[in-house]
Amino acid sequence: MKSRSTLATWLGSLDGSRLARVLGVRKDAMSPPEPRSVGELADRLQRPGSVALVLPQLALPHLQVAEALAALGAPASRDALAERLGAPDHETARELDAVLEVLADHALVWPDDTGKLRMAGPLRQAWDAPLGLDAPLENLLAGMTSDELRGMLVALGVKPPGTKPQRLAALVEHHSEAEQVVSVVAKAPAAARKLLERRAEGVSGQPQSIVFGTAGPGLEPGAQWALDRGLLIQDRHGYGPARMPAEVALALRGPGWHAPFEPVPPSARLASVTPAEVEREASAAATVFASHASSVLSACSAAAPAQLKSGGIGARELARIGKAAQADDAVVRLALETAYAAGLIARDGSRVIPTEAYDAWTEQEPPEQFAVLLQAWRNLPLTPTQARDEDNKALPTLAGTPPCNGCVQARHGLLDAAAQLPAGQGTRDTSDLGSLIAWYRPLADSSPREGAPFADVIHEAELLGVLARGALSLLGIHLRTGGTEGLILECRRLLPSATATARIGADLTAVVTGTPAARLAALLDSVADRETSGTASVWRFSAGSIRRALDAGRICDDITADLADVAGGPLPQPLSYLITDTARSHGHVRIAPAACVLHGDEPALLTELAAHRKLAKLGLRQLAPTVLVSRSPLDTTLAALRAEGYAPVAETAEGTVRIEKTPPQRAPAPVPAPRRTSARGSGRIAATGVAKAATAVDPNILAAQLLKAPPTTPEPAPFEGGVPFATDTEEIVAGWAKHLSYSDVRQFAHAIDAGEAITVDYVATSGNRTVRTLSRLMLDPPYLEAWCHLRDAERVFTLFRIHSVMSVTAE
Repeated sequence: MKSRSTLATWLGSLDGSRLARVLGVRKDAMSPPEPRSVGELADRLQRPGSVALVLPQLALPHLQVAEALAALGAPASRDALAERLGAPDHETARELDAVLEVLADHALVWPDDTGKLRMAGPLRQAWDAPLGLDAPLENLLAGMTSDELRGMLVALGVKPPGTKPQRLAALVEHHSEAEQVVSVVAKAPAAARKLLERRAEGVSGQPQSIVFGTAGPGLEPGAQWALDRGLLIQDRHGYGPARMPAEVALALRGPGWHAPFEPVPPSARLASVTPAEVEREASAAATVFASHASSVLSACSAAAPAQLKSGGIGARELARIGKAAQADDAVVRLALETAYAAGLIARDGSRVIPTEAYDAWTEQEPPEQFAVLLQAWRNLPLTPTQARDEDNKALPTLAGTPPCNGCVQARHGLLDAAAQLPAGQGTRDTSDLGSLIAWYRPLADSSPREGAPFADVIHEAELLGVLARGALSLLGIHLRTGGTEGLILECRRLLPSATATARIGADLTAVVTGTPAARLAALLDSVADRETSGTASVWRFSAGSIRRALDAGRICDDITADLADVAGGPLPQPLSYLITDTARSHGHVRIAPAACVLHGDEPALLTELAAHRKLAKLGLRQLAPTVLVSRSPLDTTLAALRAEGYAPVAETAEGTVRIEKTPPQRAPAPVPAPRRTSARGSGRIAATGVAKAATAVDPNILAAQLLKAPPTTPEPAPFEGGVPFATDTEEIVAGWAKHLSYSDVRQFAHAIDAGEAITVDYVATSGNRTVRTLSRLMLDPPYLEAWCHLRDAERVFTLFRIHSVMSVTAE
């Protein structure tokens, strides 16, 4: 029975509650409209994209059981699976049943009518070599000739039967007996035995290019002995490395070997913690972050940060925002990324500016503001506090990097891991949560620069109050379940409402306890300089800050009245004096814009010019009886006055009269034609350069090149409407590496397919442009995994950041 029909049969046998549970777990596969039959539902559940969405959400034992079943080759019995996993005792068997139950809820593994376990087709293809085991011997020998099979049997000391099917069956039967395989390998030469033992553990040898029965230049020591006996199988055309059949690998691993199965999460060092302690610390952390985030976005609203040419906000702008908001780099990055994900800020050309949603957000109370950022953090497709790349260079924020599903799973794994801690217990060291995250989300991503695994995402959870005293707070519990209403209610309970009043002291400071209201923060930011922010924010008044408010159009009485209103009474005398004294001296000197200045000795004449109706377009304004300023340039003003019959003169920057004398125009002298090559006299000297240029190319070479030229013009590149791509790799590279020309795409794709090294011009996420020589290329769109010769280590490169490629010249 086919896999789909078997799944459909199993789904049809479920009761309503169990089927509802499967639908609830696999809701990602339920695209509208609703499935009309069990068969259609089975088709949807087995889509490759649907399975790919589910795998990152599975814990380690679920993936281990699925991989073991894929290695066994479904359908397989539950007893065979338990034996492969080494789960004979009752307790481990019960845990295996629980894992199978979860896989069944995801419609990934299910029992058929005979009780054997089947698995979804796309899930079986998730591993190239499950458990490090290659295909069975029968599959690997499918292309062998009868004579080659006979030679293997003779080498093993087995009498070969007469027909090819019989010889194939005899060889498979021999290798299926583990004792016989071990006995043969025990008699092998030392080099062959070491090679086979290494390959049995899943360690590949160097690539080989050989044909059965012949030794190629890349043949490892001892490989030929194993090939002659079918312990290693080489493609008869010499493609790829020699492969070890699954039966041989299992025999050499021994009867005591079992597939890894870790049904119990790793232990963490725990310490007692009360709910009150967790709540108090979570409230403090959330309050501080909410205040800092408001200050960060307010600083962006006051002065929009500029983006780097390569994209994103660089370290200099981040430092400026952090200084204005009195927040460290991690908080600034986290606030900006969550605000961008929530739609509060957006890219606008070369800058990042707040959106209209930000204006509505500022009118909300701090608990509602914090809930918006917290929900955005839950599904953020990156780790915002990761400030350095693998080369220890600063990373910009809001750089528009491709989404990272592993980062999302790391965050969800942290919530799951912390939620499973015993009640009233928290981890002594939050770094212990890293191993728990790796168990709950094995496919999650952790930066190698973090030191401890998942240190960045754990630190972010502590900054937000999701994790407090090593335990999951109520904020984290509501965030994990996805309940929006419960999360907002918890934020309102933990975070205080905005403060609308300030305590203004005689030391020219204003102190606001808690989170200041938007109107209060805007007022104090306009007339004072913020010194600290957090649970309490402090502003300091100075002559410069008051002058800044006056420059913005405020008047002395309005400033005094607004500050007295938020202070709830009269202002301290030193602040009143500061405001009055600054306002008294403000504006005594004025600076007017002017394109040019008109002055003369006759006040009446200048008054006449200022009042002349036909000169109004010049924008003349009288500053003194003998001085006018004009908004128009000097030459425009000069021409307009002369057109009305006046006789002004122009001055230079030094104050002297400008002499208006136009030099006569002359045509340039004609360039003499080059003289012909002469055999004697001065003509030989004059024509030397021309003679060299004419004889630089050998006519015979030029003729040969012309004969080799194609008879028609080259066809345009595929992405210009021309011929199709030559290979799939070219099409994939062209789709992601947008900066490469078609010739670069072809060269790059050839290097990937042929396993050759290549040099690329790469713009890192930090904006730095580097030239890297790469080898061991592995395409994983939108990324390229390769060995970087500059760093002498494995690196991951983003395809769209590659700007050009060139071949590596052999030295």
